[in-house]
Amino acid sequence: MDVKTCIEKLGYVGVLNFATVDEDGAPQVRNISAIHYEGTDIYFLTARGKSFARQLYADGRVQIAGYTRYKETIRLSGRAVEAPQEEQMKWRDILYQEQPYLENVYPGESKNIDTIFVIKNYTIEYFCLSTRPITREYFVVGDGVLKPKGYRITNACIGCGKCAVICPQKAVDKGTPKPYVIRQNNCLQCGNCFENCPVKAIERY
Repeated sequence: MDVKTCIEKLGYVGVLNFATVDEDGAPQVRNISAIHYEGTDIYFLTARGKSFARQLYADGRVQIAGYTRYKETIRLSGRAVEAPQEEQMKWRDILYQEQPYLENVYPGESKNIDTIFVIKNYTIEYFCLSTRPITREYFVVGDGVLKPKGYRITNACIGCGKCAVICPQKAVDKGTPKPYVIRQNNCLQCGNCFENCPVKAIERY
């Protein structure tokens, strides 16, 4: 898996979930289909008066999620900014050409209320449930910042191996001689090892 393939898969999904945070700190999710992919840059359209646009102007943080028929979740986390004014018409025309239904939503001059946002710096988490063990990969685009997730086994490990036995994906390997090691690309991040370690040698990132 790689960034290009993840973006192609998002394009195949078509309608994606976009999450933002409102002025009260509450999560807000909506489905967006007016999306254009230009290399690794992601352009999307909304109206300036919508709550979605106001949340992007105020904060900018956005998370996008798509789910494929092959049990793959692709989650993109980054910050959206309004495309430069001199480029607005260009990207709007491209989006209207790719998504003809937009003419029914904003006919004629009413499309002037639209604005285009772009995401250039972001991280991608790819998570596939159809493999055994499961597959999890992370990618960084531009100046995106990747924050570690999941669990790790510390040097307090006594080498008993209970974590390896109870891991649902068998994603824990024996150390040499210890501590045991979690294969992060196969980890469900379920916390079963964390809850059952007899010496509390496992910690969250």
